[in-house]
Amino acid sequence: MRVNWNWPRAAPDVTILAIIPARGGSKSIPDKNLAPLGGKPLIAWSIEQSLASRQVDRTIVSTDSPKIAEAAKEFGADVPFMRPAELAGDTATTESAMVHAVETLAQDGYEADDILLLQPTCPIRKPGAIDAAIDLRRKHDADSVVSAQEIHPFLWNRPGDARAHYDFRNRPRRQDVADEDRLFEENGSIYLTRCTLLRGENCRVGGKIVIYEMSALESVDIDTPDDLALAEAAMTLMRAH
Repeated sequence: MRVNWNWPRAAPDVTILAIIPARGGSKSIPDKNLAPLGGKPLIAWSIEQSLASRQVDRTIVSTDSPKIAEAAKEFGADVPFMRPAELAGDTATTESAMVHAVETLAQDGYEADDILLLQPTCPIRKPGAIDAAIDLRRKHDADSVVSAQEIHPFLWNRPGDARAHYDFRNRPRRQDVADEDRLFEENGSIYLTRCTLLRGENCRVGGKIVIYEMSALESVDIDTPDDLALAEAAMTLMRAH
């Protein structure tokens, strides 16, 4: 069994709790959070990245699955409780699992200042990405950080009666898009928020929010078997660079 041990924190005045939610039920890929990726269970990537952070105080996995709990402990995460079934169904929200984790740990006397949400279905983060996101919040004195990848502003909707969200008669060059007009899409990889905000608003972000930019390779979100293949390819490309 690996030891749940984070490096000495760079900001000892701020306690950061990393929560990795991993319920057992998955319809698209059975036991998705344990699916093999790069020689490890999918959940192992987020655990190891969190444990490598110099600023995360504690890394826990919230799960209803004994199999996931066992794997999480093997890779060094803390599993201090099992998630109740009513918070692990198809309609349960990630926020409900986060608040449950925070309140359960509080009953045992553990309180965190900030909550870091790492979704295991987003396994690709460059070395140092988590600490960079934490530093970004501190730099801007923000309440929350959301990770996202830039998308280009050539957006359409209503496929049967298409409508453009830009002037396609005067198509802008990508390099000419003003900074304030750049568009970003959440990639689900990193969320950081004040614990008081999470508990007060039952939301993973709020207040003053800043975007931590991530690349397309880091933004693969595992939902289908094809996504696992894409993640394998993305990892190979990142290692090559």
